[in-house]
Amino acid sequence: MEKRIIFATGNQNKMKEIHMILADLGMPIYSMKEAGIDIDIVEDGTTFEENAQIKAKAIAKYLPDDIILADDSGLEIDYLNKEPGIYSARYAGVDTSYDIKNQMLLDRLKGVPDEKRTARFVCAIAAAFPDGTVETVRGTIEGMIGYEIAGEHGFGYDPIFYVPEYGCTTAEMDPVQKNELSHRGRALRAMRAIMEVKEREE
Repeated sequence: MEKRIIFATGNQNKMKEIHMILADLGMPIYSMKEAGIDIDIVEDGTTFEENAQIKAKAIAKYLPDDIILADDSGLEIDYLNKEPGIYSARYAGVDTSYDIKNQMLLDRLKGVPDEKRTARFVCAIAAAFPDGTVETVRGTIEGMIGYEIAGEHGFGYDPIFYVPEYGCTTAEMDPVQKNELSHRGRALRAMRAIMEVKEREE
């Protein structure tokens, strides 16, 4: 049976990034929905890594022959004690649009100077392998919170996440450049290296 990668997300934007970064692994990549899995997973971990592992292990029970990848990612703003952190997706309510979430964070940082607006995107990815092992990696990108919503690319908090050395937000970068720099891109490439080693060992 052909080995598949199942990614524990229903987010089409994430799936696009994942397909771009893992395309050359030579394995078909499916979302959990495409693989026919529709379960509610309670993410009650206290770190990005714990939540990613919870998701990967939950789906591995249903698809033990596949490689299950799960990520947990979010935005940490130093001035706000690393909020929204692991609650990034649920910040101000799950159904609240990111336009509103982004504006709320900009409002909370009103009058805060550049040097105190430091922030990072964090992405932890866990992989549950058919042999029962679970590997976890973390990728980050450092930046700051800008002063306005800017950019049409990306999703989530990208329009307020400003990367000084590139002079723009991650929503103003083209997708290829963003994947090179992004927290998810870095975590996926680290995980790809682990997966390649495991393939060679089999």
